[in-house]
Amino acid sequence: MASVKLSPLSRLGADILAFIVFLRYYLRVRAARWFRQFEHFKSLLVDLLYKKRGKYARPFLHSGVIGLVFVVITIGPVIFDQGQEPPPPETGQAILAANAFAADFYTQTADEVRRYRGGEILVHTVSEGETLSQIAQRYGLETTTVRWENDLREDATLKPGQTLRILPVDGVRHQVSRGETILSIAKKYGLDQAEAQVIVDYPFNEFLNNETFELATGQALMVPDGVKPDPAGQLSSRRTVASRLTPDAGAVSATGSFIWPATGRISQGYSFYHRAIDIANTGGGAVLAADSGEVLISGWVDNSGYGNRVLIDHGNGFQTLYAHFSVAQVRPGQRVNRGDVIGQMGSTGRSTGVHLHFEIRQGGVLINPLSFLQ
Repeated sequence: MASVKLSPLSRLGADILAFIVFLRYYLRVRAARWFRQFEHFKSLLVDLLYKKRGKYARPFLHSGVIGLVFVVITIGPVIFDQGQEPPPPETGQAILAANAFAADFYTQTADEVRRYRGGEILVHTVSEGETLSQIAQRYGLETTTVRWENDLREDATLKPGQTLRILPVDGVRHQVSRGETILSIAKKYGLDQAEAQVIVDYPFNEFLNNETFELATGQALMVPDGVKPDPAGQLSSRRTVASRLTPDAGAVSATGSFIWPATGRISQGYSFYHRAIDIANTGGGAVLAADSGEVLISGWVDNSGYGNRVLIDHGNGFQTLYAHFSVAQVRPGQRVNRGDVIGQMGSTGRSTGVHLHFEIRQGGVLINPLSFLQ
């Protein structure tokens, strides 16, 4: 059979088609190989992080938060500002509302960035005429915090050029001595066992062991809300929200707003590093569903610091989380009414004493429970 002679153009087309077929095959093979290598590397990384999760969790968390804040601050204004044109009359109110939201968003973000500071201690140089209260107010701190950190008396007079150490949050900075523990340090600064949780939750405190909270001799430890004893050994009268008592939740059946989930006292309030409230009760006690809904999670399902916990979806954009139970008494998928017992207060997970860690989430965002429970 005589062969068909192809024109140069036809041969070129055939060669291009053959090349495309080969390139497609080559890329598929290479992509599969790259994907297998990526999966192998990912598995090794996951295994390493799982084995060393206590050691590496905090650096990853810090890096992630800093990276997120950096992206929001640098790219956010461009996103909000790009493509803006004079609004038509009928959309003016909507644009004003959006601008108001953007301003609130950046104000809140800037405030949190200022407070985080990576746990950094700033050095402030006193200017002519500055007072201790003015300096404390400038950094969003109480006067006593600045005074304690710099060993100043109440009647101390500041001099121009004098330098002051400025802590990132209210409280006391402590240098760990041999044999000291989280609980002994907490007691020294007026915090009990449940209130010691604030030392553990402060994200820039480091521990030799993140499960036992072992400390290194000589390390600096921030004690948020701590109160420095005076020379006579007496604690200052300053106390925080931690001294407040919660109302007795009791037996309730009404629906609507959130009820108090437990009886006790607020041992730790809502802050930029603790987006929840802690309710402590040395005797434990029942924990109630703050509102009706469906149980999504129940138990200690992932070895997380929450310990035994319950997560309830209320079907209206809100979810509530209850953590550190000694035992959870509901199951996933179960419907609960407002005021139903869902577990017993305990100290499982990353906890220093018997208390309830209570969160309210709206659209996945953690919000201050006291705004709904008051």
